[in-house]
Amino acid sequence: MPALAPHARSACPTAPACLPVPVCARLYLLVPACTRLCPPELHRASVEIATVNDSKTLADRIEDLLPQTQCTKCGYDGCRPYAEAVAAGAANYNQCPPGGAEGVARLAHLLGKPVIPINPDNGVERARPVAFIDEQVCIGCTLCMQACPVDAIVGAPKQMHTIVTDLCTGCDLCVAPCPVDCIAMIPVTGAATGWDAWTQQQADEARLRHDRHQARLAAERDAAEARAAARRAAAAAPAATPPAAATPDVGAPAAAPVDDAQAKKKAIIQAALERARQKKAELAARGEGPRNTDHVSADVQAQIDAAEARRKRLGMAAKSDTDEAAPDAPKNDDKPA
Repeated sequence: MPALAPHARSACPTAPACLPVPVCARLYLLVPACTRLCPPELHRASVEIATVNDSKTLADRIEDLLPQTQCTKCGYDGCRPYAEAVAAGAANYNQCPPGGAEGVARLAHLLGKPVIPINPDNGVERARPVAFIDEQVCIGCTLCMQACPVDAIVGAPKQMHTIVTDLCTGCDLCVAPCPVDCIAMIPVTGAATGWDAWTQQQADEARLRHDRHQARLAAERDAAEARAAARRAAAAAPAATPPAAATPDVGAPAAAPVDDAQAKKKAIIQAALERARQKKAELAARGEGPRNTDHVSADVQAQIDAAEARRKRLGMAAKSDTDEAAPDAPKNDDKPA
């Protein structure tokens, strides 16, 4: 809404302000509230025309009317990009299935346009679902956590994930990335659909969580870029150092910390492999096996096979290092007669 010009209070004390009368979506006619109470000659100077030229302001008002599920069913990356597209005239106002018919009516009222049905290409109005994860099938890949726009999924790599149902917006974005198809969307609002299944408070909270999610991703990207820049600078530093200024070689002791770190890393990997072998042997003794590797897709099975091959290579490498480090045993031919 543009700034309203104050009414001429000195000429007409009964008129508190001017009322905006919408002429179209971007045009308002400012008319004194007391037009029917005072002589018209007192209002000729106070009638003005104001236009809404700031598309960002209109985008803010459109975004306030969206359910903030961030489902991308509208064809955009979130509610904010969709609101900006509608404000700019690049998208229609009937492309938000979570808002339902009431959501279209709200946008139509704001824009001064007729109420139209939801575009079926974007989806249908439905009861609000919530995501549920089958704990017996989840392999802890974290792909669903990365897809959730409001951080409603908690978990860790190689551990079972859980949906925080109170935070889930029912966007469906976590279903497609799951490699083992262990996520189901279950309706939780009965026959209520659209805004009848979603409150303004829930929408405001989801919008805040999405903003925090976006800020966290931006901070992580900046940190990753900073680390990459530091690595590139460190790699380029030795090449840029003149030979005369190079540090003199101090001999083998300088490489000892590196060797110790590598040995420690190999020991940690070997211990982890040993624990995994023991657990696998215990399951095999009981006639059981890992439940999260049954009925998996070909891509997931290929990843499992690759991991098993890497494990074997690491085990063989560790064994060869042990054999090389051990002293040679005396042979029978070397014994004195």
